[in-house]
Amino acid sequence: MPAPLRVALDQGTGRSGDTVAALTRLRTLAGAAAADGATLLVTPEMSLTGYNIGDRVRELAEPADGPLFEAVARIATDTGVSVVYGFPELAEERVYNAVRFVDATGTSRALYRKTHLFGDLDRNLFSPGDELIVQADVGLHRLGFLICYDVEFPEVVRAHAMAGTTFLIVPTALMGPTTSIATLLAPARALENQIHLAYVNRCDSEGDLDYVGLSTLVGPDGTELLRAGSTEALLVGDVDPITTEAARAESSYLDDRRADLYDR
Repeated sequence: MPAPLRVALDQGTGRSGDTVAALTRLRTLAGAAAADGATLLVTPEMSLTGYNIGDRVRELAEPADGPLFEAVARIATDTGVSVVYGFPELAEERVYNAVRFVDATGTSRALYRKTHLFGDLDRNLFSPGDELIVQADVGLHRLGFLICYDVEFPEVVRAHAMAGTTFLIVPTALMGPTTSIATLLAPARALENQIHLAYVNRCDSEGDLDYVGLSTLVGPDGTELLRAGSTEALLVGDVDPITTEAARAESSYLDDRRADLYDR
């Protein structure tokens, strides 16, 4: 049985477009996460540039292996903490809302582009990604990645579970007045797919958007292992595979599916 994975969730704040400040803050958080024994730090959607940045998105976008990646890789190697961060990725003249997973050696292990774009705010700025299942193995844990609105589609999370994802990481920028995605839907997605799920949000204001916080780490039985309020927080907890085995042994939604009926 693999050992628990100790993770830190950054319910963060930031100044739109200020990548220098974002990287300075990231280094401080990675150091704090390491001091608490965490080996993985997860930050919100578009954490290095801000989400509600309008026309600046193309100015701030850069290739996946650009200066932002190089800076994060240095932070990861210096602190010994793997990092999941969000940024606008420039590729073939398109801009994608992306998250990248960089391990503690500074190696890129995964890059996911948001596949389900939310309203005009997303559609006016980004192209949709076309690869739904992006994963990375850490020991015997299989990490999967989504961004914000993606998790609101049940078939997306089920596809991850069927592909073997055991820990789904969802950087987000959920704004008010909606709170039910964080408080009801995220726990339900973990429960119905019997996976760990980290939903990691901002908690400040950005332009006309007010983010609600409420970041959470949910276990495969729907239990909230970590839950933030509406203010800045660094949450640290364990993703324990023993709880996944226990949940699936008691009632396996994945094994008991009647896929032979669903196409009808």
